[in-house]
Amino acid sequence: MLNNKSIAVVVPAFNEAEQIGRVIETMPDFVDRIIVVNDCSRDETPLIVKNYRTSTFNEFKSKSLRTVPIHKKKHGLYSAAEEILINKNREEIRYFAPSAIENTDPENDRIILISLQKNSGVGAAIARGYKWCKDHEIDCTAVMAGDGQMDPEELESICNPVVKENIDYVKGNRLKHGSAFEVIPKTRFLGNSILSILTKIASGYWHVSDTQTGFTAISLNALNSIRLYKIYSSYGMPNDLLVKLNIAFCTLKEVTIKPVYNVGEKSKMKIFRIILPISFLLFKSFFKRLWIKYLIKDFHPLFLLYHLGFVLLLTSIPFLVKLLINMFKVGVVSTEQIVIFFVFLTITGLQSLFFAMWMDIQDNERLEK
Repeated sequence: MLNNKSIAVVVPAFNEAEQIGRVIETMPDFVDRIIVVNDCSRDETPLIVKNYRTSTFNEFKSKSLRTVPIHKKKHGLYSAAEEILINKNREEIRYFAPSAIENTDPENDRIILISLQKNSGVGAAIARGYKWCKDHEIDCTAVMAGDGQMDPEELESICNPVVKENIDYVKGNRLKHGSAFEVIPKTRFLGNSILSILTKIASGYWHVSDTQTGFTAISLNALNSIRLYKIYSSYGMPNDLLVKLNIAFCTLKEVTIKPVYNVGEKSKMKIFRIILPISFLLFKSFFKRLWIKYLIKDFHPLFLLYHLGFVLLLTSIPFLVKLLINMFKVGVVSTEQIVIFFVFLTITGLQSLFFAMWMDIQDNERLEK
């Protein structure tokens, strides 16, 4: 425990037989639960985790930790809403990737092994681990990859803002570290930077960067504020989660961490193969955020300004086409009317977008700590 708050670490693992043992062995003592989610590994990953469950690493570090799941029915004249929520939380498990808990005594084991029944992706594995922690009311749930690429000594600095400052979501930031440009492979640095810019716009967390890091911590309040089973199932999970957290008005903080490479990990992510799918995901998520957060939940003028800007810029395209056609036709001069319409629509559209972005930044500053 930290600051009298329970701590769990979700470890998504796919073919991590070479590294998973070191991840478990180096887990700090303040971690009460280690939830390894095996995403249909084809190697000995689940067998190795099962062996650790019979060792001293499986002993609770915090005897006062709650060891029974929630979802107890409440009865009374005013308990109808609570009962509906409890039933909803209990029944939502069917929306997650099919899985099985391998422990015979999961309520009293430190190491929990959850096996997905089909390969579902890193996002789906983390979501399933989140669900377990939510059901057991874990105060702070961190995520560390099963490939050993995250320094366990930095875990406390990741969790502290959640347990001491009541921050909803904390993420590591490798790009702020002084060695980032030298240590991070250049293709990953470039790809990460591109996705970080797109995620700023889509999520509303305008000061966030290094969006692809998986070293994070999340509060119980945040786990209860979003639909975990709707988290993007693949490598776009961190980006999608940021959008969902912003819609739920969750606070965020970044902590500088070391970039760690060449420690035996075997990356399965091809950065330039995922840029286009994640970019499309962020494009859809941007409009989802606008409609849910700034129209349905709480109306804000930036909703109108964003859409006005897009409409005006789209309307200017036919005029631009006419101008280009006239430019390449010998003897044809662009009419003054076309030029005036094009300039007016373009300038007004850009002004609307920039003003909407400024209002967006101002509105979301309260969520970034």
